Amino acid sequence: MESIITQGVAIPRLGFGTFRMPGGDAQPIVESAIALGYRHIDTAAMYENEAAVGAAMSASGVHRNELFVTTKAWYDQLAPDALRRALDTSLGRLRLDHVDLYMIHWPSRDMDMAATLGALMSLRERGLTRAIGVCNFNLQMIRRAVEEIGAPIASVQVEYHPFLSQDRMLSYLGGNGIPLTAYAPLAQGRAASDATLAALGRKHGCSAAQVAIAWLLDQEGVIVIPKAAHPESQKSNIDALGIRLDDEDRAAIAALPKDQRFVRPPFAPEWDAIA
Repeated sequence: MESIITQGVAIPRLGFGTFRMPGGDAQPIVESAIALGYRHIDTAAMYENEAAVGAAMSASGVHRNELFVTTKAWYDQLAPDALRRALDTSLGRLRLDHVDLYMIHWPSRDMDMAATLGALMSLRERGLTRAIGVCNFNLQMIRRAVEEIGAPIASVQVEYHPFLSQDRMLSYLGGNGIPLTAYAPLAQGRAASDATLAALGRKHGCSAAQVAIAWLLDQEGVIVIPKAAHPESQKSNIDALGIRLDDEDRAAIAALPKDQRFVRPPFAPEWDAIA
């Protein structure tokens, strides 16, 4: 599986998301994903499944060095001491001595960004994470993290799918050699029933959901982390790696509405803040 090299780590471009897979129910699901070939596993403290993910990795028989593991700190754990404790707790649940990527899950309105990112960098220097990143930062925040604070951001994870433009973010990140990790790549299931994507699926002998994943993977510097509870869907997402879109396909997807944001918690930042 193709990887992107960033800040000294290689991140597989197709990962396995585990959002809304709480508790022990996640273990057999993650075991299935690893058995099918996924090597990039994305979890978070807030998902309440780190212990199950850890158990699945232990049971898989796959060597730790072959797995790329991402976890995240919740927005109420961003003070430096709290962040360090949060990672210690996550490592215990995951049965690991380090993760490959540790991320801020959501920014907090009252966080001291310089102190938080400094603490993340310290965790990296101590070998508790191989790389650091941020999720759900708007472009203004990303610019500050990169240009003012100088944080070695390995990836930025944001909502991205065929119905939401991330052109400005992609342009900035691409210019700084930072990959974008697309979460909710199927627009929380909406891609599967979209008429345009379904028509393209018929053209390529695949599903509408596979077209959505292929479209994301078609873009330079984009990593995709769909979730799938059933082995058939997990394999279908892997099979999307083999779909090749043409210019006509890209034009059809470009014509879809690009203002549909579906993840809007009350603590989200101002997405359209001027960078």
